[in-house]
Amino acid sequence: MRALRRPAPASDDTTPERDLSYSIAQSVYELRIQEGISQEELAARVGTKQPRISVVESARGLPSVPLLLRIAKAFGRRLVIRFEKTGEEE
Repeated sequence: MRALRRPAPASDDTTPERDLSYSIAQSVYELRIQEGISQEELAARVGTKQPRISVVESARGLPSVPLLLRIAKAFGRRLVIRFEKTGEEE
């Protein structure tokens, strides 16, 4: 599988949102490749346009929950969101 290349982080580029967008990008890309479909085909299944899938897969933005739900459905999966401890002491 392809590893998503992360640019060298700028001082303000190491946010939890940025890390999450990379994780989502990698997951969507891997599922799409496993299915053997193009971004255009995934977009058709999701009900969006190919550039939106490109934005998700390139981690250029944090996708909305409704979009993630439609992506999950397109892959015959369910979306799971959970809260985990960070390991930081309170």
